[in-house]
Amino acid sequence: MANKSTHILPKNNAALNKRRIINKKSNISINVKKSIENVEEEKQEKQEREEEEEEDISSNSNSSSVEVDEKEEVERKIKALQRVVPGGESLGVEKLFEETASYIMALQCQLKAMKALASFFESLDKEKRMFGG
Repeated sequence: MANKSTHILPKNNAALNKRRIINKKSNISINVKKSIENVEEEKQEKQEREEEEEEDISSNSNSSSVEVDEKEEVERKIKALQRVVPGGESLGVEKLFEETASYIMALQCQLKAMKALASFFESLDKEKRMFGG
């Protein structure tokens, strides 16, 4: 019997850990919302640029302006990526792409760990309720 109680965290530690997990999930949710907002803004900007490009093409503009617009669009996307990836503003393009891949993998690992912890605490709560705790 004593052995079982050593595996169960005290009530306040479990609640504290659960609160930490919720806070981390909330922070990730906020970052995801910001990223979504950035993507939506970029979509709007892209749509506006495409409309401008259509006007340029219809007014017989040369293909070099389209190439310049495409280059500017790539540069805008790189700047957006630099804002999202921690420390990205100080990186060159090649290193930025490497760091982006690492960052995505780290986020996936964090998400997996938080899901496991949340599942653990849920089962702990269920167990506690079953035994009248």
